[in-house]
Amino acid sequence: MEGKDSKEKAKKQLLLRLSPALWEDLAAWAEDDFRSINGQIEFLLTECVKRRKKGQG
Repeated sequence: MEGKDSKEKAKKQLLLRLSPALWEDLAAWAEDDFRSINGQIEFLLTECVKRRKKGQG
């Protein structure tokens, strides 16, 4: 049986199209935070989802 940790490690892939300007902004932000662009996008999405859930509670 799969636990939560196994599900967390099995990441879904998705194709994401971004404008060059947004890509540049995210790349600079990611570099400032010592993350990859992928890591930065995942971090930002996770934070947005957490905030949204708090607002619905």
